[in-house]
Amino acid sequence: MSKSKELLLTAFALFALFFGAGNLLLPPLLGYKAAGDWPIVVLGFAITAVLIPIIGIYAHAKLQGTMYDFGKKVSPLFSVIFCIVVYAISIAIPAPRTAAATHEIAVYPLFETPSWLTSAIYFALVLVFVLNRSKIMSIIGKYLTPLIVIMLLAVIGIGMFASEAIVHEATDLSPLTTGVLEGYQTFDAIGAAVVGAVIIISLNLRGHTNYEFKKQLIWKAGLIAGLGLLVMYAGLVAAGAYYGNDILGADAMSSTMQRATLLRGIIQGTLGAQANTLLSLLLALACFTTAVGIIAGAADYFKGVFNESTRVYKLTAVIGCVLGVVIGQLDFHSIIVVAIPVLAFIYPLTIVLIVLNALPDRYGSAKVFKAVALVTFLFSMPDVISGIWGAEALGNSLAWIPLSQFSLGWVLPALLTFVFANFLFPRAAD
Repeated sequence: MSKSKELLLTAFALFALFFGAGNLLLPPLLGYKAAGDWPIVVLGFAITAVLIPIIGIYAHAKLQGTMYDFGKKVSPLFSVIFCIVVYAISIAIPAPRTAAATHEIAVYPLFETPSWLTSAIYFALVLVFVLNRSKIMSIIGKYLTPLIVIMLLAVIGIGMFASEAIVHEATDLSPLTTGVLEGYQTFDAIGAAVVGAVIIISLNLRGHTNYEFKKQLIWKAGLIAGLGLLVMYAGLVAAGAYYGNDILGADAMSSTMQRATLLRGIIQGTLGAQANTLLSLLLALACFTTAVGIIAGAADYFKGVFNESTRVYKLTAVIGCVLGVVIGQLDFHSIIVVAIPVLAFIYPLTIVLIVLNALPDRYGSAKVFKAVALVTFLFSMPDVISGIWGAEALGNSLAWIPLSQFSLGWVLPALLTFVFANFLFPRAAD
């Protein structure tokens, strides 16, 4: 295979592994809320759902190991715990969420079947793909991604040419921070840590052993995939801004199905009578590829922990799929609500580890990693507490922390710690 074909195959696989339920359902509602400020929402959303994931893929290209390598400078024990927590969260939240979204939007409106049946068939197919590990990237990159991209471009392209001016006022007074925080719900930063490892192992299985070749291939593929995600997000946000008022109306904000209703309305408005069938296929493909990446990533990791045991790989894949069926009985909105405190806990740590690993080594001594990780953890805990017990649990006791009102109180302390730690503990001190 030529280098250009290998690059496109890897980029397409990365795009599909990233682009799941949240990536498709969240942007249109953001656009509706932002109205004329939708470009600002795109900017915020792109920070956590595009920029950080691209940096994460670059970090993987640089390390070329597993997710364990992301945290090992903090300590081996920390890294093991971090990996277990991330994979447990990935199996327990974003993977079942893809099944819930597929059932609610793609299957039930057409067949009215029970959710357990949808989840059972869905994760049975996921298991088949995961157990055929060496073919994952090829199948997703060659066949599934082009279908997803073509359908999305058709919806966005027709919508942008056919839409009229925005006629409603914005309901979101903080579009930038809303975009940043809603980008958390895509799980794409965590996804970068998970699917980046999947891509590396897939390349190894395809016989690629040269470090520099893989580094350039993964980095360029990540950039292409990231640019593709940005185009899709911007288009979906804009479509929500232009079409949202006609589809949702004034009282729709109380509905837990508002995301699905808006997306379905956009597709019906652009592609007409066959919209429901197209939406079903589009959502099912987008969700399925992400679920495959999550389960394969978890199975890869635990296989490596247990001396490359194929039995452990299969067992992890089966357990992940069974959990997906069970947890997938929750509806999409309920899974999002459960995810809020979980993301507040793990996302800041994931982001700082991604950034630290992507930076030149001279800025990332082990002591710098330890200091930044500790401060990030401490200053993210108020958001975790607020997510579990509500904002009133802490009152105004932490209002002095910059950006805390936007659930980003960890950002400035982490940045300052990074600067001072590099001054106090330069690379030579390791």
